[in-house]
Amino acid sequence: MRLRVLAALVWLVLCSICLFAQTAVPAAQTSPANPPAAPSGLEPVEMRLAKLEQAVTDARTSGDNAWMLVSSALVLMMTGPGLALFYGGLVRRQNALATMMQSFTLMALITILWAIFGYSLAFHGGTRFIGGLGSAFLRGVGAAPDLDYAATIPQQTFMIFQLMFAIITPALICGAFAERMKFSAMVVFMALWSVLVYDPMAHMVWGKGGLLNASLGGVFPALDFAGGTVVHITSGVSALICALYLGKRLGYPRQPMPPHSVVLSFVGACLLWVGWFGFNAGSALSAGSLASSAFVATHFGAAAAAVGWAGAEWIRNGKPSVLGAISGSVAGLVAITPASGFVSPMSALLIGLVAGVVCYLMVTKVKAAFGYDDSLDAFGVHGAGGTVGALLTGVFATRAVNPIFKDSQGHAAPVGLVDGNPHQLLNQFAAVVVAWALAIVGSWIILKVVDLLLGLRVSEEEELQGLDLTQHGEEAYNL
Repeated sequence: MRLRVLAALVWLVLCSICLFAQTAVPAAQTSPANPPAAPSGLEPVEMRLAKLEQAVTDARTSGDNAWMLVSSALVLMMTGPGLALFYGGLVRRQNALATMMQSFTLMALITILWAIFGYSLAFHGGTRFIGGLGSAFLRGVGAAPDLDYAATIPQQTFMIFQLMFAIITPALICGAFAERMKFSAMVVFMALWSVLVYDPMAHMVWGKGGLLNASLGGVFPALDFAGGTVVHITSGVSALICALYLGKRLGYPRQPMPPHSVVLSFVGACLLWVGWFGFNAGSALSAGSLASSAFVATHFGAAAAAVGWAGAEWIRNGKPSVLGAISGSVAGLVAITPASGFVSPMSALLIGLVAGVVCYLMVTKVKAAFGYDDSLDAFGVHGAGGTVGALLTGVFATRAVNPIFKDSQGHAAPVGLVDGNPHQLLNQFAAVVVAWALAIVGSWIILKVVDLLLGLRVSEEEELQGLDLTQHGEEAYNL
């Protein structure tokens, strides 16, 4: 009996040892160099971390892309209906539709030119002054980002966002020759102007290797966050050349030519203000803190300029006008555009206030002194406001908002004058001079060519009858 019990105990011990040997993991397999295999159905830790990192990247890309698509729509809204209503209300009743049609036409015309070669000339690699044709017909412009410009959004999104700037810029010029240029001449002039003035200026300021590019190898690193030189100085100065070349409207300045509907202009100005958030904050090219800073600066600049213009008008005339207030807000938006991604909120208030007063004086004093007929004050607001904004950007830009410059050790370097970089004022001045020179020379040559080919101005009879009927066969109001 004892032998049987002993044998049973030995058997139990042996079975336990065998079972332990089968289930135990060797020490070598549990070392850091040989982690235990993942249980069935689970992935290794490294693979799970890689997927998590990819998910974070995809989420950021989706967020940035969503913001940029919304910004693109906001900027397009600035042209139509914003600018169309703003300009349409400022002209006389018989020219309202023709003026609005100019903005709408450019939404279509510039889009086609941009797709064929405009985007390539502005942003593809080329010379210091103009891009190449490597992206003509949008070749290679797809879902993959262009790391030189915007690393977290598809290049196609970057392309369409920049298109909206290319659309509104020539549309701003229309305010100078309102009520007297042929529609056919306007189409040809704007097509040539877009290619010969806008595209080169956009490349010089924003294109890789451009003469004035601040972050991608420019000779004169000028700061222009969202288009003070590219959009407003070029369009405003070109507007002045158009006004001088075409001459005054019949009866100007002897006959009063008040806006036919300040209500339309009021609605248009409000749409411009809202759309400008996409214009400036969208130029951060991402949905991060820089976009927030530009958003705030944009709003503060517009508000201060509206108060500045209305206040100056109140002091001079005894009452502030609605037209003055909305014009002031646009002047502030113009001036803060180049600075929006570089300055603090308090600096934005100061820039806006200065711009409101300066643009008011340009429209009421300088224009009257020189006697030119800039119908809707495109030069007084955009040319003067863009110049003021570009120069003041060099004064107030700070690394605390945007550390765009780095020293040899990779640390943030001073940006503007108040930040300890007085040399930046020279770079800003160089950009202003280039923008003025290109706009003056380019616009005059194009006007001369179009005048020889088509003639620029409608006949006296057509001007008296109004461009709505003579150019489009329609009337804005059937009362």
